[in-house]
Formats: sequence, C-alpha cells, structure tokens
Amino acid sequence: MSDQIEELGGSGGGEEASLEDLHQYVTFKVGGEVFAAPTAPVQEIIRVPDAVRVPLAPAHLLGFANLRGHVLPIVSLRQLFNLPDIENDELTRAVVIDLGTPMGFVVDCVASVISIEPDQLEPSESLSEGGRSDLVSGVIKGSGAELILLVDFARLIERAFADIHRATDGALGDGAHRGDTGETDEDALSDEMQLVSFVVESQEYAIPIASVQEIVQAPDHAIRVPDGPAALVGIMTLRNRLLPLVSLRHLFALPHRDLSPSDRVVVVNLNEVSVGLVMDRVSEVLRVPREFVDDMPPIMARGGQSDITAICRLGQGARLVSVIAPERLFSAAVLDRLSKQQANPEEQDMAQTGAGESGNADESQVVVFRLGAAEFGVPIDSVQEIVRVPDALTRVPKSPKFVEGVINLRGSVLAVIDQRRCFGLESIERSDRQRIMVYLLNGTRTGFIVDSVAEVMKIPHNAIEDSPRLSAEQARLIRRVANLQQSNRLVMMIEPDQLLETRELAALQELAA
Repeated sequence: MSDQIEELGGSGGGEEASLEDLHQYVTFKVGGEVFAAPTAPVQEIIRVPDAVRVPLAPAHLLGFANLRGHVLPIVSLRQLFNLPDIENDELTRAVVIDLGTPMGFVVDCVASVISIEPDQLEPSESLSEGGRSDLVSGVIKGSGAELILLVDFARLIERAFADIHRATDGALGDGAHRGDTGETDEDALSDEMQLVSFVVESQEYAIPIASVQEIVQAPDHAIRVPDGPAALVGIMTLRNRLLPLVSLRHLFALPHRDLSPSDRVVVVNLNEVSVGLVMDRVSEVLRVPREFVDDMPPIMARGGQSDITAICRLGQGARLVSVIAPERLFSAAVLDRLSKQQANPEEQDMAQTGAGESGNADESQVVVFRLGAAEFGVPIDSVQEIVRVPDALTRVPKSPKFVEGVINLRGSVLAVIDQRRCFGLESIERSDRQRIMVYLLNGTRTGFIVDSVAEVMKIPHNAIEDSPRLSAEQARLIRRVANLQQSNRLVMMIEPDQLLETRELAALQELAA
C-alpha cells in the first residue's frame, strides 16, 4: 500500500464506531495469503521500527520499540502463523492494533483498505472442517473466487500471550522481596572502600562511589568557554542543566587528547557545583578491604600529589589504583569560576533548548549494562560491585548447571552466572569488555556476566513506565521500561531480586557454604 495510508486515524479501539467503520477493513499479506482486520482498532500502519529484544519473552515477540514516546510491543505474525521468517524489505509493515494494549503486528505487506457489503462477510463456520481456525472469525468474499480471512486479533492476542493475566496477578507475589533480609549489609562492609575505577593514559585511578553522581558518555562536542580555566574542556547539557567538563589529562599533566564519544564523564558534586571529570574509560566498581588501602606518603603530598589520598594494592600488589579526592582537584577560586559558568543565564537558555530528558528532580540512579544491542538498568544501590571477568572460571563438581563457575573474590567464593544463558540468549566468546555484576541475593553474593557496562545514569521518574506484560517470566523480571525519547533509547529495568528462583538461590547458598 502506498505511503498515504501510513496514518489511518482509526478509532483506536474505542467503544463507539461509525456504521461505515464497521464495514471497512485493512487487508494485508502474510506468507502469500491475504488477511483482513477491521479498521476500528487499527491505530496506524508504520514501517517496522527498530525493536529491543526482550529476554524471557515468547519467540513471536520481536521486542519493544519506541513509538512517539510510548513503548510498543512488536509481534511477528509469521511466527504466530508458524511460517518461516523472512528478511524485512521495503514493503514490510507493522499494523498497530489497540485492543487494550497497543501492539504492532509485522506483516509482509499491506494491500489496501476495502469497504464491503454485509452479504460479503460470512462466519468462519462456513469454512470446511479442515480449513477452520480459532484465529479466523470470518471470511470476506472478494472479487471472483478470492477469499480473504478475517483475523480475530482479540483471540490471537489471548492465545499468544495467554499468561498476561497470570503475570499481572502474580508479579508481586511472595518472591518480589526475596532479597530483603530485614537488615542492610552496610555494617558488614564498613571495613571496605567502595570505589569507581577508571583509566587515564593507561594509569588506573578511582573515586569513592559516594562522590559519584552518575557516569555518562562524553558528547560529540562541548560548548567552548572563552577565558575558562585551562582544564575546562567545555560545557555540555545534562537534563536541563549545564555541566562543566574538566580534563583529568590536563590536571595530571598528561598528553592532550581531543574529546571523543568513547570517553566517559564521571559527574561529581563539589561544594554544590556539579563537575564532569573526563577520562579515557571507566573500568570497574570495586569493594576494597581497608587492609589493602595505604595512605598517600606525606612526601608525595608535598610534591603536589595532595589530590591523591590513598593507594589500593590489588592482585597481591601487582595492580596499584590511586584513589582521588575530587574535592582536592580544584582550588576555591576555580570552583567559583566553574560555578559562574554553570549559572550563566545565556548558557542555561541553551541548555533548556538542547537538553535531553525532563529535569524532574525525582530521579532513579541506575547502572546500565548491555547484552548485545539491548540495554538494561539496575538500581545502583543493588550493585555490590562490578569486576572484570577472569581468564578462567573454576567449575565446581556437582555445582548447579546454571552456574558458569566460581571465582575467588577477596577470599570468598563467588558463584558466577552467565546473564545471557539466564535470559535464554546465545553465548558469546569472552572479551575484555565483559564485566561481572555482583548482587547480594538473599544474603548471598552472586555475580552475573554481562557483555559490557555502559554507564551510571540518573533517569527521571516520569521517563519510566510500566512494561507491557507479555509473559509471566518477563513480567516478574522486567516490570518497568525507561523510555529516553531524546536519545531514542529503551532501557529495560531489571529487578535483581527476581534474577533467580527460590530453589536456585538455595542451591547457590549450598555452593557458597
């Protein structure tokens, strides 16, 4: 069908429809056969959008897409009709149908919008016994011997997502707070430092995580500030506020490098001034026992290294990480100048026009990780630490099958699970980008391997919406989706407490013991 029918302007599933609408149908082809649907519940017909694959969802759910600020499930009719998949082409379309939950159904092509007389529509009982289907509600007699099958989308959705209601009823059952032991782990970890480590010119540094507001990707370019401090790279906008970008390379007298999107910006708050520290890459989130942390020697502090307060000895001393005190990086005069840049009214106007998501003060701080092209988020306070994947994992005899292996994490056995296998995704070869996300699940530390950790970010609550519930497992694990319209991203919010079932947690506790 030509592009002028891309927007149908149907009633969107409303209760009232004109008499004419009751006799109008959209016809489309799937696998060489012609089907039809009433125009009343058809919202629009669009080109197939990019979809983010949803783990633990039915195979016919191709993923979630962003349709003008709303999360839209994309469903394959070929899969539902047990037909082989084909590559999308210029004719492939998604028919958006709203019968309570808007869904986009992918068809091979849309043929036309037709009007029929009542006597052209026959009930499905008119089909022979062998040709009947509970997904077909009637037959439209076309010109000549042509027959068009009328798809019963209400019944199709009911069958395809039969556990939607079960998922809704049980998603907040007894397992929802499985990880809540009634006490915090803060006292047990008081003898540890929690740090975000990063690399600048091959040297590893760290900042206490309490000082870090978020970690974001560096922009393609920053607004240059005339007569700004020498280390000031420029200013970027971050959710309706200005953020000065300061080069750690310049502060540490390291070779200059132009700002690149591969760089990362660690946002810290210094005396009520938010500053973005630009670094080559973020490495890990570490928990380091204080016995492995040495104060900076006074002679080094006198030598101009007062911004580095401690040295962490990791890997039996083979790996040294310098701990930076962000508040010591700048003098009071420089902070005052940065504060004025941040409050510049002209620049604030630019921020209002060029900013991304809403500046709502109610925000959630999450760690974003990737599995393939899909992005997932977990609350930052649920993440114990993030560590590199070692060269080899130790397989324990008779350990649970879902456990990839174990590692020695500072004298404790940490069971490691491949997040891809947990989500039913294909395994990939190990790489330097992979990380182990460590959670405390019902009192047991457990690690999950992810493809990469992207950033730590603050997401406004008004950008987070309930996830469409399309399977019991998916509804239990992914209850919300962050819809970041400005950056065209969908971040599926994981409930860490739901990553494992009760019996799996019990097996892990036995392994740890």
